[in-house]
Amino acid sequence: MHSYKTKTVFLAAFLALPFAASAAEVPADKQTAIQDMLKTMQCEVDPANIEANGDGFELDDVFCADGQYDMDLNADLTVAEKRKE
Repeated sequence: MHSYKTKTVFLAAFLALPFAASAAEVPADKQTAIQDMLKTMQCEVDPANIEANGDGFELDDVFCADGQYDMDLNADLTVAEKRKE
């Protein structure tokens, strides 16, 4: 039984590795700039839901006055894509 648990934990960690490696840390100044930009749109997002994505950023579970969205931002913090959830 010990061997089964060890293999399961190892497999779960191995499968999660690409996700952990791809999620780059977003600097505090960029997080603040993103939050300020979202305020102008009457939106907010938990900083934990901001991820660097190539040259831009991916925001999950953005709460706006008119609903909940996932958003992709360009490097200059303009909205590249906005998907209603």
